Amino acid sequence: MHLRLYDAHNHLQDGRLSSNLEQILRAIGDEPIAKMVVNGSCEEDWPAVLALAEKSPQVIPSFGYHPWYVKQRTLSWQNQLARFLDRIPSAIGEIGLDRWIKDYDLEEQEAVFKWQLNLAAERELPVSIHCLQACGKLLELLESGPRPMCGFVLHSYGGPQEMVAPLADLGAYFSLPGYFAHARKAKHRETFKHVPSDRLLIETDAPDQLLPQERIRHPLLDRESGKQLNHPANLRAVYEFASELLAESIESLAERVERNFLRIFGRLCPGKPGENAK
Repeated sequence: MHLRLYDAHNHLQDGRLSSNLEQILRAIGDEPIAKMVVNGSCEEDWPAVLALAEKSPQVIPSFGYHPWYVKQRTLSWQNQLARFLDRIPSAIGEIGLDRWIKDYDLEEQEAVFKWQLNLAAERELPVSIHCLQACGKLLELLESGPRPMCGFVLHSYGGPQEMVAPLADLGAYFSLPGYFAHARKAKHRETFKHVPSDRLLIETDAPDQLLPQERIRHPLLDRESGKQLNHPANLRAVYEFASELLAESIESLAERVERNFLRIFGRLCPGKPGENAK
């Protein structure tokens, strides 16, 4: 079987990748990667996401304000976001809530998150959500406000197992990163064994969330810091980890993840219409 792999979440536009971008794109082209959702984080990097989408047919662009950067937004950020969404078929993200960062302002994060979620519901666009130490508040906001009927992605889901079912009922998809293959992430791995079969997605979150060293297929160093980065072409290695975790052949897993990915992102893939989330 010819595998078709889908990366539900990465940051190919990240400045740490820019000096190696052509080499990275060639490596991606050598892998069976059908589509990847490239997530913007703030106004500053949205143009780079757009440029990648115009350059590479594998890229599904996503534009949003990450909770880490909400304090940096300009007065025109809402109009700017709308303009980028009008330029090209795209998703909304990465958006969310984060109580882990220093000096967070949850009230401000909530306001920015709710506005973007409402926009996604109005436009019926999939959303990629970041959530750290705020799963209860996230569930509350998702239950109380409008949501896109096509569903939303909980990127690198690290919340409690008991919240999987209620979040899935609201339209959640749960994206598994290779970082959870590290021994210290046993609790997170156990949670993913309870994700509904039709709601599982796979991600690299490149250039972050490195796999364990022995699983890395495509090593990559940051030329400035000398630190190792997560190469987006490591997606197959994440599938291999997920295959082992779920005791499922990689061929079966790839088919299932493809169905799930196209159900939520299919309308953004020419010739690959999606279905509404149940």
